[in-house]
Amino acid sequence: MSFTFSAPYAIALGACLFLYFIVYPIIVYFRDAKGLRRYPNMHPLSGISSLPFMVVAHGGARSTYLSKLHKKHPIIRTGPNTLSFGDVRAIKDIYGHNTGCIKDASYLLTSGSHFHLADVIDKHDHARKRKVLSAAYAIKNLEGWEHKVADKTARLIAHLDKCCTSPLLAGQNPNPEDVNVDYRAWTNFFSLDAIADIGLSEKLGFLDRGNDRITGRRLDGSTYECNFRECLYQNARKQSLLVWMYEWYPFINKISNIIPFYGRMGKLAQDWEGIPIELAHRRLQRYRAGEKLDDFFQVLMEGKGGNPNNLEWGEIVAEVSIMMNAGSATTAIAMCNVLYQLLKNPKTMEKLVQELDAALEDDEDDGGVVAYDKVKHLPYLRACLDESLRLFPPTPHNLGRETPADGVNIMGEYIPGGVSVGMSAFVAHRNEAQLPQADKYAPERWLGEEGKSLQPYFLAFSAGARGCIGRNISYLEQTVVLASVLRRYQFALSSPTWEIQRLETMNWLLGGMPVKVWRREVKHG
Repeated sequence: MSFTFSAPYAIALGACLFLYFIVYPIIVYFRDAKGLRRYPNMHPLSGISSLPFMVVAHGGARSTYLSKLHKKHPIIRTGPNTLSFGDVRAIKDIYGHNTGCIKDASYLLTSGSHFHLADVIDKHDHARKRKVLSAAYAIKNLEGWEHKVADKTARLIAHLDKCCTSPLLAGQNPNPEDVNVDYRAWTNFFSLDAIADIGLSEKLGFLDRGNDRITGRRLDGSTYECNFRECLYQNARKQSLLVWMYEWYPFINKISNIIPFYGRMGKLAQDWEGIPIELAHRRLQRYRAGEKLDDFFQVLMEGKGGNPNNLEWGEIVAEVSIMMNAGSATTAIAMCNVLYQLLKNPKTMEKLVQELDAALEDDEDDGGVVAYDKVKHLPYLRACLDESLRLFPPTPHNLGRETPADGVNIMGEYIPGGVSVGMSAFVAHRNEAQLPQADKYAPERWLGEEGKSLQPYFLAFSAGARGCIGRNISYLEQTVVLASVLRRYQFALSSPTWEIQRLETMNWLLGGMPVKVWRREVKHG
């Protein structure tokens, strides 16, 4: 009896779903109100559905895949309402200071209760936030916080000293037991400890303990323990797999939790949300107790002259969240990448070490920490950092932008309003027209006038008014750590053929990078 009554409803439901998910998208595709059918599809079904792009996302190499397609096509349709650009002329039109494009719906979908500087969409709200925060990220302020970076570098060096083994003989691979440092993990401990101290005067102690266990706080005030990196990265991974079907993301994000693969990421995402709440809570208690600390949080709470900024609690938590996220993850990826590239290119490594030794020849050994002022202007050091950022930008995917209501011209092509457009930094940095031998690690390309001419195509920190506000602090940390460890140590991978594992989420999700480390013999003149 129940089957008799339910069958018509099941048939009707199936018909509705078929019409909504199959017939309607096909009608929209052929109607082509926005004229997007003139662009080649990433996949035969990309003009009808975002599912093909979601499938590519699950492969963990979206931008690598797009880079290959863009060798033939400057513009590719990756979804019914989404275009990917592969010609660097599009950078200015999409991301430049005078662009009419705004951040697309993906930022709204992945935001919390309040926007932070990186995901706020409204331009006026962004200008307000940037005005508040620009003082904190100014290079003058950051150099005043260099002692915090130096402290964390000293703690990293203390661990590396304990792990040093005998020098590696030329032509030999290290003994397995000597490959005892996961450089990826320890530079991540560094970046987390450093940004927590700079931002919140918080001593996380990851470098001292050798793990990233941390306390999170639920909305009811109860607390729990979790692993910082696992929570942060799996949260980003889940978003990177599912967000692309914008209109359905909230539903897909929730319903996917019934599948163990996504459910585990969903649980870790919830754990992540409580970490910035706890960190902000602890720092706010100190602020209310009258502590005047020299950190980002103080600038967040008060403007010049001590005038309160009167931010809502949710906005404070949001800014702490993006600081601990973007302020640690991308820098740690960059630190790991540059040493990896140098180990894979020994002649480049030798040239850089020679530059460092020449600049620091008469320096006394200050516990192994190199002063930023001594090396910040070294051209080859900066070129090595920039070339690593070019080859594998920490945030490789295209940062989606929505075209204004009346449309916009991109590369001379009129794109109607309400279309999501973007250009992957990975794609831009693999453009052979501007960057010959783009797959090769060649820091020399950033030297002199040639290097200056490449700057408009450098998207490691995005571009325009929405460019990364934290680039100065990232360079400070990368420069001090790389100069310090190369001045003091030599490193080796387990074998010359060893390759690091990369999985693209919103950033790169890197596997471990085990290395052998031993002390250098530095000859002072």
